Formats: sequence, structure tokens, C-alpha cells
Amino acid sequence: MAGHEFLVDQFEAHRGHLRAVAYRMLGSLSEADDAVQETWLRLSRADADDVANLGGWLTTVVGRVCLDMLRSRAARREDTVDTLPDPVVSPVDGTDPEHEALVADSVGLALLVVLQSLAPAERLAFVLHDMFAVPFEEIAVIVGRTPAAARQLASRARRRVRGAAPAPDPDLARQREVVDAFLAAARGGDFEALVSVLDPDVVLRVDTGAGEPGGLRVLRGAAAVASQAMTYQRFATSNTGHPAWVNGAAGVVSTADGVPVSVLGFTIVDGRVVALDILADPARLGQLDLVVLPD
Repeated sequence: MAGHEFLVDQFEAHRGHLRAVAYRMLGSLSEADDAVQETWLRLSRADADDVANLGGWLTTVVGRVCLDMLRSRAARREDTVDTLPDPVVSPVDGTDPEHEALVADSVGLALLVVLQSLAPAERLAFVLHDMFAVPFEEIAVIVGRTPAAARQLASRARRRVRGAAPAPDPDLARQREVVDAFLAAARGGDFEALVSVLDPDVVLRVDTGAGEPGGLRVLRGAAAVASQAMTYQRFATSNTGHPAWVNGAAGVVSTADGVPVSVLGFTIVDGRVVALDILADPARLGQLDLVVLPD
């Protein structure tokens, strides 16, 4: 029993790290938890006395579990490109260490959207090497390729990410100012003011749920996004917007009668919104750990 309790304690010390790896790999909080649980089961069945570096061993195992889950998605033809990743929402007046681990290194929704477009092996190579410094020799074993091939997988993924997921402004106060300006312009029906805070090539992604008409809708361009924002505001006058951190960046949780109806995640670069991701799927919102935020 003492040996089992020691193993449990050791695993719990690594749980936050493993969940962070799995979230980047899967983009789903519930599936990330499943992957971490499967990693624990594999550890409990293994001879831990032979593991010299438990943290490295666990990272490799959770990566392998996630790779299997991604390949299973592909086999079932589940197209996650047509859905937004799960957002990680925190209140603006407090910090959550668990949330901080999940979204460290600017793992915003825009980046996770790009990761969803990668092949499973490319995603694993990029996440494990570029985000968690796992050597290519270890990644090669997981994907069943040579270290050189694993390096190429990460390189291809890196080019995709650099071209499609810009790094957000690090100044969170400035981010919040831009979001506030966006909301004020939308509420006031000021089209020109909206356009002024949007990048000319801004991308709007709205996920209303697979069962809803349209599913994931994508709009591009400042004029189109501004028009959509003003239309949404006219039909959501009874909603209340609560400032929040969404994947570590400035965002908003919109509620109606105290019930969350959407989560808005902004990607802001050089003082303008380059991406706006809105999760408005009632079923998925109900599964997230969303607290109703104060006015």
C-alpha cells in the first residue's frame, strides 16, 4: 500500500503537466482528462522501479495515448476542423494555477485551431518538441519513424503555425482595452469604430454546434466581421458580457439570465483584433467549467 500511495503522489505531481500536453494535442478538456487517466492506468500496470525519469516517461506515454486518440478520430472521420477547441476560461480578478498550466506559452484558441488542421503525427511532433522540449529521438519511437523524419514532421507543422497563428500582444491591459473598444463599438452600432479595431484580414469563427444550421461559420475581412458583430448585438440586447481570460488572453463570457450562452476569445496583434473565436454551442458550453462572472 505504501508503494502504491507513493506512486499516486508521484503521478499527481505530474498531472498538471500531463493535462497541458493532452489539451494541446486534443483541443478537448474532457478528452485530455481521459488521456491523463489512461496514462495513470498504464503507469499502474508498469514496473515503475525500472523508470529512471518518471516525468519523461509519463510525457511520452500521454503523447502516445493522444496520438492513438487522434488517429481514432481520423478513422471515424470526425472532422474537428469543423469545431472550435474547448476554451479555458478564468475570471479576470483571480488566477487559477491549473488554468495557467493549461494555457502557458500563449496557447490561444487561434493556435489550437491551426493545430487541429495538422496530421496527427505532425501535431504530436510539434507539441512535444516545440512546446515541451521532448527530444526527437523519443518522438521518433512514438510515431514509428526515424529521428530525422520526426524532425521533418515538426518542421512542417512549425511552418503552418507560423503562417496562420500569429503571436498575440503580450500586454494584457492593452488587449483588454482593444476588447472593450470592440464591445463599445458593437453596442453603439458604430461601424467605423468597429472596423478601426479590426485587422483588415481578421478572421471570425463561430461554432454553434454540429446540430445547428451552419455548424462552424467563418468570416474574413474587417467589413464582414464588423457587420456580423453589429447584427449579433442587435439580436442579443438582453445578454450580459462578462470580462474574462480566455486561454490566457482577453475575452468575454456572454450570459442570458445568468446562463452562459457564448465564450468569445480574441487574438490581438499590434492593437487590432486578428482573430475572434466564438463558442456558442449550448451542449458544449454546458460541459465546460464556466462560472458566472460578476458584472
